[in-house]
Amino acid sequence: MSIFSRIKDAIFGSATAQEAPPTSATTPPAQGAATAPAATVATAAPSAQAATPASAPSAASMSQVDVEAVLTDLAAKKGQKLDWRKSIVDLMKLLDLDSSLDARKELAQELNYTGDTSDSAAMNVWLHKQVMAKLAASGGKVPDDLKG
Repeated sequence: MSIFSRIKDAIFGSATAQEAPPTSATTPPAQGAATAPAATVATAAPSAQAATPASAPSAASMSQVDVEAVLTDLAAKKGQKLDWRKSIVDLMKLLDLDSSLDARKELAQELNYTGDTSDSAAMNVWLHKQVMAKLAASGGKVPDDLKG
């Protein structure tokens, strides 16, 4: 699995996990009625229409993950000060990924970096911008200031 895939999975997976508890919290009170809405949806058009908007935001939020919110939440839970907004190293640390120079060089190769990998400062700035842009291209909601 590529390093970018691990970054994306860590962020998008966290977003899915954050969405799951509210869905679960809604389900237990209606466990006895869990089969009733399905029956209602099958027999009544108004209920089917009501069910569609409820599914639509879930599908939309799955395809449009709020990257900033996920990372901010992870940073708050982490308990250490990580400048993930500017630093690829801190972003990778926040996601519990290897942030070593070798790992970043590998990520640079994956993302087709054409600069000098021995100039780690320039490479790191480029990597951060590219990762944020690729997260946005993969369905993530990324603020413009983070895309570069």
